[in-house]
Amino acid sequence: MKRLFQLVKNKYFLASLAFVVWMLFFDRNDMASQLQYRSKVQKLEEEKDFYTKEITKAEKDLQELTTNPERLEKFARERYYMRRDDEDVYVVVDPNQKDSSSTSFFSKF
Repeated sequence: MKRLFQLVKNKYFLASLAFVVWMLFFDRNDMASQLQYRSKVQKLEEEKDFYTKEITKAEKDLQELTTNPERLEKFARERYYMRRDDEDVYVVVDPNQKDSSSTSFFSKF
């Protein structure tokens, strides 16, 4: 007990303890901030991975569209409702489906 009392009475120990408490709780870069920064970095890395995969997929689709005329025609028909002069296009929409991508192109105007 006497040794503990001497330790608490020591000015270097008190200064070190105050410094540690200040750095852990009151400093601009305290522990709570560091944990928030770490979680933010992890979230950003996950987004980076997602967008990297999406870019790879888009580049693959672009390569396929520029080299394959059948794929280009299919893309134009599905995405932009293009048609040939001698044919009619009917867009069938499921009334139970609530997805906005399933709505007709013409209903947007």
